[in-house]
Order: sequence, then structure tokens, then C-alpha cells
Amino acid sequence: MKILFVSMNNHHFKRWAEQVASDGMDLYWFDVLDQGTAASLSFMHQITGWKKGFLKKRGRTLVKSKFPKLYHQLVKRYDVSVASAFEKALQDIQPDIVHCFEMKLSGLKILPVMQKNSLPLIYSSWGTDLYDLDVLEIRKEQASTFLTRVDYLITDCHRDAGIAKDLGFQNIHLGVFPGNGGLEISDKHRMLVDQRDYILIKGYESAIGKALSIIKALELVPQELLEPFKIFIYSADEAVIAYMLQSKTLTKLAYKIVPRAENVPNKELLAYMGRAAIHIANSNSDGMPNALLEAMSMGAFPIQSNPGNVTEEVITHGKNGFLIEEVNDHEKIAQLITESLGNTSLRMAAQEYNIDFIAKNYNRTTLRSQIIELYRQVKRV
Repeated sequence: MKILFVSMNNHHFKRWAEQVASDGMDLYWFDVLDQGTAASLSFMHQITGWKKGFLKKRGRTLVKSKFPKLYHQLVKRYDVSVASAFEKALQDIQPDIVHCFEMKLSGLKILPVMQKNSLPLIYSSWGTDLYDLDVLEIRKEQASTFLTRVDYLITDCHRDAGIAKDLGFQNIHLGVFPGNGGLEISDKHRMLVDQRDYILIKGYESAIGKALSIIKALELVPQELLEPFKIFIYSADEAVIAYMLQSKTLTKLAYKIVPRAENVPNKELLAYMGRAAIHIANSNSDGMPNALLEAMSMGAFPIQSNPGNVTEEVITHGKNGFLIEEVNDHEKIAQLITESLGNTSLRMAAQEYNIDFIAKNYNRTTLRSQIIELYRQVKRV
């Protein structure tokens, strides 16, 4: 079976594709952003290097910096479009199935080509893909037209299956699966509650990410509750770093900040989660966050925003975590942090529940056969 994946070079995509590679299928990857050959995806055929119609990388960079108007004219005239390159890939490969990941950069870009054929099209929605079209600058009509062409849908939460239906999707929903194909369940680096010495914070601050509310909340938490812990802010945007460094309260504590551009390897992040008393992430739009699931699997008590009621699919407030209902209410977030750090028995019960829940529902080994069967199901139709 030939499967043509359409995606950016992304860790979650790589992990999903690895699940299918184990079955010996003939896999092809169309690099929708043409970011270049990826050593991490060497287990599949890669369609890259299709875009640049003039000069090499160094020459293009020079023209772009010195003559921006000329650069855009040359790009428009000579560069190859996604649709043209993808259509050629279809002709060359003759795949049995096309599977695109994410709508704006992948799905909508290949839509004009897919509308001209009847190949089975699988679409995996990621993150805020369907929940907030406005923030992605996708018109409702665009999403509806795309979903009308989609034959099979995979979502990372139940909420988005309903949204897709409301937008006009009438075909087959293959199920709810984590975007990365599941988690490798391991007790390595997973500490007992009384051994945990970190507070982990996802540092996105943007139109979607709202980490500043978390940092402001920390300033309101009693100092004696924070002092036993090291604060680790990963994937931190500039506004978060700047605020943290000027905080007279927080700079007295032990802390570490890793900017968003400096990627923390996943295995290293999981080790931190295994030592974290709590893991906090806050955004006004998202699907089912992979970082949340990973933190739960490693026993960190989750404090997580709940856009569109998605997080409550895995967290029962006050039982196995806390839900942030108002992303800008740093006083309320401070209360949740204070309560979680001060309630060891709650964190202990939540850790036991969450580890078991993730093992039963998101175990990568268990999900592998189910994911492979999805493609066999599509091929049989």
C-alpha cells in the first residue's frame, strides 16, 4: 500500500508516521513547506527541494535582504507552487491514499488538486485547526469546502469531530487519536510525589498562548510554597522571559528559562515532567495538548486551560487536575497553584489516576495496531 503524507516537518507527524512504518507500508512524504531533506524521516521517501525556481539558498537570501521587491517578483514568477509540485508527486507516485496533517498549510494548499481526483483523502486535525478558524485566518467557507472533499477524518479530541460535522463534514470519522500516535509509557524518571522538585510551565505567549497569566499568578502564590521547587519555563516567548527577569519576587527563586527557539528534546522534557509537582499550560485555543498528556503520563499534576471544553475530556476538575476556565484571570490561576502545591494527598491521588488513565488510553504500543488498521480499512473501501 502506498501512502502519501502531506505535512510540515514536525515531531508529532514523525512520531505518527513511525507507527505506520512498522508495518512495512510504502510511505511517501510531501514536504509541504519544502524545508529540506529530514534525516529523522529517512524511513520514508521524501519529496523535497521542489519549490525554489531561482538561485540557491545563499543567493536568495542576499536578494531578499537587499532587494525585497525584486525578490517577491522573482518568487511569484519562478517559484513552483505547492499545488503544482503536489500534482506532480501524485502523478509520479500513484498513491493509494493521501493523508494530510493540519488544514491551513497542508489541506487547503492541496485542495485544488484533490478536487480533480477521487483518491481517498484522510485529514488529521491538529491543535486549534478546527476550533478557532479566525485566529488561523481561515474563512468558514474555505473550511467547509475542504471538509466536503475529505473522505476520512482523524481528530485529537471529541470536540473537533462535532465541529467538523457542523462545518459540513459528512463522511467517516476514523476516531480520536493523539496527534503523535500515542505515548511511550515508561516509569523511568517518574518520581514519587514527595520527591518532585520542579514546577513546569509552557511558555507560549501569543494570540493563542497565555503564559504571562501563569507568571503573574506565581507572584501571588505564597513564597514558602514555591521555595522548595525550581521553576522551569520551556518554549518561552520573549514577553514571558522579559517579565520573568524583571520580577523582583520570582527572580529570588531558583528558575530556568528555555526560549521557544531552543527546542527541549522530548526525552529531556519528559524527564523534567517526571520530576514536576505540577505542570501548567494556558491558552485560549487548542486541541488536545500533547504536552498535557505527556505530563499526566509522567505523574505531574496538570493545571490546564479548557478552550471549548476540550481538556475536560481527560481532566475532572479537582480530581486528577485543575481546569483554568478564564485564561486571563491570574488571581484565579494563583489560587489553583496554591491549592495544588499545598495539597499533597490530592497530587498523590491524581498521579496514580493519571498514570493509569494514560496507560489505558494513550499507550503507543496499544495504539499502533489500531492506527495501522485505519489505513487497511480505507484501502478496503
